[in-house]
Amino acid sequence: MTTPFDRRLLDLLGIDLPIIQAPMAGVSTPAMAAAVSNAGGLGSLGVGATDAEGARTMIAATRAATNRGFNVNLFCHRPAVADARLEAAWLDRLAPHFARYGKAPPPHLQEIYRSFVADDAMLAMLLEEKPKVVSFHFGLPPADHIKALKEAGIVLLASATSLAEAKALEAAGIDAVVAQGWEAGGHRGIFDPTAADDRLGTLALTRLLVRDLDRPVIAAGGIMDGAAIAAALRLGAAAAQLGTAFVACPESQADAGYRNALGGDAARHTVMTAAISGRPARCLANSFTAFAAEVPASAIPAYPIAYDAGKALNAAAKAAGDAGWGAQWAGQGAPLSRAMPAAELVAVLAAELERA
Repeated sequence: MTTPFDRRLLDLLGIDLPIIQAPMAGVSTPAMAAAVSNAGGLGSLGVGATDAEGARTMIAATRAATNRGFNVNLFCHRPAVADARLEAAWLDRLAPHFARYGKAPPPHLQEIYRSFVADDAMLAMLLEEKPKVVSFHFGLPPADHIKALKEAGIVLLASATSLAEAKALEAAGIDAVVAQGWEAGGHRGIFDPTAADDRLGTLALTRLLVRDLDRPVIAAGGIMDGAAIAAALRLGAAAAQLGTAFVACPESQADAGYRNALGGDAARHTVMTAAISGRPARCLANSFTAFAAEVPASAIPAYPIAYDAGKALNAAAKAAGDAGWGAQWAGQGAPLSRAMPAAELVAVLAAELERA
């Protein structure tokens, strides 16, 4: 690769290519992470939707398929505050859509994902397993968690959507910062979803962070091919993180409806919505995003309590043959998606990067 760029991250992570597969909880798999790492990039596991033992099983499965390092990603959202009245009103709002598929909404909602900020079992597991890399989304865990992970020799990454968030990561001792642009698919990593969001794009955010941080920056959001990776490197990024690019891989857990939508017109109309999960996330245009367009933010329960309802509605619709209510996360580069095995995709990206 002849393009000059910041190589600190490659040395830190022990990888050959400046390509990171985004964690994508619920979509990425040990097979995907291992394939990407074996191909010279950094594969990732999203374990925010499982518990410590589930994460341990995923780590073991990945290690069985690669002897290279990989990333384990955790959610660091503020634990949800239940609001029984708001949640009941939300279920009432969704009831007609459940009824369309012959189902009733669940009787009540619960916090289906435990935040890493309050998960001592997950921390203990990570300190035992010592993956090469651990990353954080939605903010940071307590300082003692960070200290323990660093003392265990684990490289730490975390996402930021603004310079202020990135500065907080730097001050906390995070080794490299993922600059998540507004274009990115899936959950927006903003620390406080109730705060104002400047909606910085990947280009502007990457340049701001490269200029003002004293650590490697990873560009993320809308990057789908080698030409875009090369552009990110020329902006000063040390690597690019791609998520939507890997959704169509056979190693992905994306269901048939998700794959079909990604390959169709919906890919050209992604929508940022909080209605599916309770936090802003970019999704392929579907029945859920159309419903969400008419919903005030104040009506949506906290993350991930709202997600409990969203998953139940998707299950009801899927059972009736309707894939339009899924959490079909995708970035604005979705029309550039290519369906091929993860290792082959990394090789294609590397070749495109070389040509660029």
